[in-house]
Amino acid sequence: MAKKLLQQQQQLVAAGAWGSIRSSFHSFIALFVAFLFIALVFLSQNNMQFMIEDRISSSKNLDLLSNKCNLFSGKWVFDNKSYPLYKEKECTFMSDQLACGKFGRKDLSYQFWRWQPHQCDLPRFNATALLERLRNKRLVFVGDSLNRGQWVSMVCLIDTSIPDPSLKSMHYNGSLITFKAIKYNASIEFYWAPLLVESNSDDSVNHRLPDRIVRVQAIEKHARHWSDADVLVFNSYLWWRRSKMEVLWGSFESSDGIHKEVAMPRVYEMALRTWSDWLEVHINRAKTQLFFVSMSPTHQSAEEWGGAEDGNCYSETEPVMKEGYSGGDTGSEIMPLVKSVLDGLNRRGLNVQLLNITQLSEYRKEGHPSVYRKQWEPLTENQISNPSSYADCIHWCLPGVPDVWNELLYAYLVRE
Repeated sequence: MAKKLLQQQQQLVAAGAWGSIRSSFHSFIALFVAFLFIALVFLSQNNMQFMIEDRISSSKNLDLLSNKCNLFSGKWVFDNKSYPLYKEKECTFMSDQLACGKFGRKDLSYQFWRWQPHQCDLPRFNATALLERLRNKRLVFVGDSLNRGQWVSMVCLIDTSIPDPSLKSMHYNGSLITFKAIKYNASIEFYWAPLLVESNSDDSVNHRLPDRIVRVQAIEKHARHWSDADVLVFNSYLWWRRSKMEVLWGSFESSDGIHKEVAMPRVYEMALRTWSDWLEVHINRAKTQLFFVSMSPTHQSAEEWGGAEDGNCYSETEPVMKEGYSGGDTGSEIMPLVKSVLDGLNRRGLNVQLLNITQLSEYRKEGHPSVYRKQWEPLTENQISNPSSYADCIHWCLPGVPDVWNELLYAYLVRE
């Protein structure tokens, strides 16, 4: 009897234990289901957020593709997290004319400004995507030292993405300099032609001549070097900044040529017509993309932005923040001529995209090398005592403003 009672008690204990286990199991299942439900809700919300962000991104890209976005209207935003796009010391082919940090500039904030268009975003520069776009192709910058600066910027943007030295090369051939991304068989080149047409300033080294002479009807000497390019980026402004220029009808080798002084901007227009006529006849519309870079403003007079009467870009550390600011160069008669010529080409079926970098560069009075560059000639005592007297307020430090010019170019090259 006692034994039977003991067995009954054991069965009751076991049943209680099993009930407890079963209850715990059910609780666990309930908790697991609740956790799974919460996780699904969280993932659903995140997925919805991603979809919204993708939709916003696609909308912005659509705006860019449909030309609803004006990439050239915007503001500069300080961004020291995603900029600069490369480091000065890491660019193998950096120019001493543009390496401001190397030549003593301590304030490097000029490297951290991002251009933000008002209605959309600039696509983030991707060197690999650009190289794929340029596979087996030639991208050629044609023009003066400002265009050469943009070319150096582009080379630096690409160079730092190719760490293996055997997969890139640089070749110099007179006025033509060629950077090659060997894996892609892609060439990024610069051709020195500061006036686009033939001139007595065409030597890439010895071109600083007091008397400038142009053959406004002669361009073949230059054009044969870039006639088969897949992408052409032209500029020509700085070397035309004078009231008159001597024009030669004939050749530099002949003594019986006709010389005549022609006033600006008429002589500039004559050269542009020769250039545009050559493009219309020789460019393969199915192959070649064409760009013209608008004038790069100088910051020679600090008085224009409220600075010292005798100052310039020297010692400037901040951009002009007043939207719509324009200096003395912006009202030039030259750029309207460029637009007129490009509009004429467009009407005749040849599209040349204007990269309008003028306004956005106007704000960047602090972005120039100033005194922080290689000096090709020894400085005088007067210059040393007055640094602003030899400050370079024309060219641009790298990394810096020309990188944004190339981001704009990139947006057009990869949008197809």
